[in-house]
Amino acid sequence: MLGRQTFATINLKALQHNFSVMSQCALGSNTIAVIKADAYGHGAQQVAQALASQAKVFAVAFIDEALALREQGITQAILLLEGVMSEDEMACAKQHNFWVMLHSVEHFSWLRALEKNQRPVFWIKVDSGMHRLGISLQDADVVLKANQDLIQPDTVLCSHLACADELQNSLNLKQMGILRDLAKAYNLPLSMANSAGIANWPDTHAKWNRLGIALYGCAQPADAKAGLLPVMSLHAPIIGLRNIGVGESVGYAQSWTATRPTTIATLAIGYADGYPRHAKTGTPAWIHGQRISLVGRVSMDMITLDVTDLPQVQIGDSVELWGENILVEEVALNASSISYELLTRISPRVKRRYIK
Repeated sequence: MLGRQTFATINLKALQHNFSVMSQCALGSNTIAVIKADAYGHGAQQVAQALASQAKVFAVAFIDEALALREQGITQAILLLEGVMSEDEMACAKQHNFWVMLHSVEHFSWLRALEKNQRPVFWIKVDSGMHRLGISLQDADVVLKANQDLIQPDTVLCSHLACADELQNSLNLKQMGILRDLAKAYNLPLSMANSAGIANWPDTHAKWNRLGIALYGCAQPADAKAGLLPVMSLHAPIIGLRNIGVGESVGYAQSWTATRPTTIATLAIGYADGYPRHAKTGTPAWIHGQRISLVGRVSMDMITLDVTDLPQVQIGDSVELWGENILVEEVALNASSISYELLTRISPRVKRRYIK
């Protein structure tokens, strides 16, 4: 077998399971599968194909991601979460059945410039408290009244929860109340809930929910995780074993020093592959049914782990960095990061294997 045996294994059955579990949390809603950023590092084409019979609509960040999916044969409607960047993109959206998120006055102008039969399906985003994208609340009435003639049967009023993973934060229901009041005034259906909203805030469920990180088996600590399965497992092989004595160090800058006779396993993975550079000593991994620990700094192409208590370890053995036994959230916590970042940073150097 040629090549480095460092793999991200993507379990598409687990993906389908997670979509079903999260959809069951909001039976009165339609669930959009968010597959932006190459499906959070899992492979947008493969994820879309696996969900073809479950998801009516996919969502991506911008039009480049959507066009790539069309080139790969994906036919479902695709929502552009960041909208379009020009009038030409607005016209292109209609041609390819992309749904456009309108979040600025310019977007309405570009839409109006098109012939009625050339206008794409669109959503209207209102800034209810995230303060990132969306029509401001001060301008919402003026903008909606001025553009009521553009409203289509498929138009949805949308906003984004800022603190959905914080169960005691009253901003979540405040945001939903703002959106409901506005929707009632203009008789528009809603979309508010993200993964954490679907799991934890039933009052935010609406016509459309947007399922992101939980689709991949991950969630913030506050989320209801019962029944979710990890979709990605990251494995790397041991390519070196050495014994070091008390007082000897491992890796750059002598950041870790042995306090006992220690066996060090060197793995073929590093920050150039997407393993987090700032993972600290003690970050867990899994081999032969046991947890082992990272020691020393993460290098570009390699990491080192303490396997002293596993004398059966051999060169060529595969180590799970995260997956079924070590949750990616735990690794992220040890790297002062979040699961989103770790999953989306897996580089092309890491081979993908898909389980159907």
